[in-house]
Amino acid sequence: MNIIELIGYIPAIIFPAATLIQLVYLLKTKSAQGVSASTWFAFAIGNLSLYVYTEKYDALQSIFGQLVTAVIQFYIVFLVYKYRRKAKNQEQALAANAVI
Repeated sequence: MNIIELIGYIPAIIFPAATLIQLVYLLKTKSAQGVSASTWFAFAIGNLSLYVYTEKYDALQSIFGQLVTAVIQFYIVFLVYKYRRKAKNQEQALAANAVI
């Protein structure tokens, strides 16, 4: 393994780790407040595109740094919409109860 391949492990560790931090925050707080779904969606599309562009489909650096990260990012987008819908439903229920 040469130095370039070793350097390739840096983003393969940092990108999924940074994305997991956001995922853990969402799962812990069950709130999407302050989290941009469009930004995470753009990151996910960017990572998938880069994975295809590099054509290193079997390289662990590409799989973890781009593909696994993109999957986690799509899950973050899903959770953002889920938690926002839940918060909206709770607000509507509170408003309906206040009227009664």
